[in-house]
Amino acid sequence: MSCGTVGKCAAALALVLALCATVVFARRHHLEVRDDFRRYILLSTFGFYAGGVLDVQVSHFRVDRGTESNVFGLSLDKTMSDSMNPYLDSHQDKCILTEPVSAQSNGPIVFFKMDLKNNVVNVSCSKEWQNIHLYKDRSGVPALRSKRQSFAKVSDSKSVYMQRRRRAASNVFPSNQEDTDEGLDVSASTVCTKLTLPLERKTEDDFYYYSFHFAIYVATKQEEGLYNLYFHSCPNYAPSNLYELNFNVDIEEKNSGNYLSAGEMPLPALYFMMSLLFFLSGLFWLFILRKSRHPLFKIHYLMGVLVFLKSLSLMFHSINYHFIEVQGEHVEAWAILYYITHLLKGAVLIITIVLIGTGWTFIKHILADKDKKLFMIVIPLQVLANVAEIIIAESDEGDKEYSTWRDIFMLVDLLCCGAILFPVVWSIRHLQEAAGTDGKAAINLRKLKLFRQFYIMIVCYIYFTRIIVILLKITVAFQYAWLDEMFKEMATYVFFVLTGYKFRPVSQHPYFSVHGDDPDDDGDDGEVEILTQSGLTEGIGKVTNRSQPSLAAGSATLVESHDEEREILISKRESSHEYD
Repeated sequence: MSCGTVGKCAAALALVLALCATVVFARRHHLEVRDDFRRYILLSTFGFYAGGVLDVQVSHFRVDRGTESNVFGLSLDKTMSDSMNPYLDSHQDKCILTEPVSAQSNGPIVFFKMDLKNNVVNVSCSKEWQNIHLYKDRSGVPALRSKRQSFAKVSDSKSVYMQRRRRAASNVFPSNQEDTDEGLDVSASTVCTKLTLPLERKTEDDFYYYSFHFAIYVATKQEEGLYNLYFHSCPNYAPSNLYELNFNVDIEEKNSGNYLSAGEMPLPALYFMMSLLFFLSGLFWLFILRKSRHPLFKIHYLMGVLVFLKSLSLMFHSINYHFIEVQGEHVEAWAILYYITHLLKGAVLIITIVLIGTGWTFIKHILADKDKKLFMIVIPLQVLANVAEIIIAESDEGDKEYSTWRDIFMLVDLLCCGAILFPVVWSIRHLQEAAGTDGKAAINLRKLKLFRQFYIMIVCYIYFTRIIVILLKITVAFQYAWLDEMFKEMATYVFFVLTGYKFRPVSQHPYFSVHGDDPDDDGDDGEVEILTQSGLTEGIGKVTNRSQPSLAAGSATLVESHDEEREILISKRESSHEYD
């Protein structure tokens, strides 16, 4: 690896650390929208169990004087999986808030339309979402009405519980605003019709600034699901009348004391278990290297470093999620440690795959110029892909840069995968074309075919972790969204284990060493060619040479050998040149 590549990696690492110091990834979102012309903005996606609370506060929403007739607002829909939103798919050219909510038929949805003239927010629900537990703020949500709350706490403080119920009743929005003070029982659902929220307005610098606040309580099991919160700007659906959005939004999502989404709750334990599994596997790999009496190469130690980096990355990821679970936001120190190890792990992984794929130390000891150029392309791409992935994790879904970096990550990751596979395919095709006329090419083709299993493993690994896992994520129910991470980590572990097994240190095969006693040897083969017994010599039987007759006489005796093995040995005898 050149100094230029190392410099790029260091610069990328510095960029990641700078981003970690300025952006907070949490389940307590604070999003500042400035000079934005988007039609709609995804503010949050969160899976709620019964007992969950969604708290939303929109503040400093700036409006030019004389434009109070424009339509702005929020929509909250509920789905059962993280698939494409059915409402947005059918409203690409028309603002959803301009239609009556009763006309919506793609699932439960709630509209929060801002009436800037009358200083109210009109709340309306679709027919699938008739009952809603809506409060002025999260202080009115019943603290003891949680499926995880013990019965003992409720029975020991019955009078306190009744007081809290009466106090919460004054904060809930009933179907008739005149009945606010009549002590509505919060255990009963609120019919979602003709509800309004107060919209505060302030005047500063020739602008109007609006703010409103509400909380939604997921009271029953029927209300569980994946909640998607969007902000809509209807003026921006007309290209000739774009409206500049400027506002702040604070969102807090909680599942009965747990700040993780329903599909993320098992992740801290999952990452910890996988970290322990990789760590134990790394120790076992070191044990194999220490006890091995066979030749060891630098690639074997690099493979061990990769396993321990993966273990550390998962450990810090688990700690990071634990603090998000209990505090709603991560601890910056643990997050930075995770990002550093994640970045290093990605770089070492791609280096290891390329070194094994080019046959370094297993077929040749010196990398050709084309191999070095491949490193110059793949390593910066992989670093950029990891940086993009970290920025995506550190950004809110509503940020303008979120979708841009997501597209960059998908494109760069695809290019990186192609950069690994395409050179190998091109090499095999070139050798196939020359195999009929060049004996050395035929030998080299057979050598490359010995790596066929490894390349098939790479293709399967890329296909599973990039495509199958995504399809799994958008099809399973919201509470099982963690399965995509589990299958991704398990696929990575299986790939590591198979690679270690195929290229573990074993004794050199006698038929891949230099024929120093060959009178026809021109001296070009100055290196001993060492291959692993598994993966590279798989299927090659034991050969017994009882005498040394010439090949021209055709008296070579082969024992327990297949036809293909005989052809390899004859070709090897004809030309002893190494493939560089």
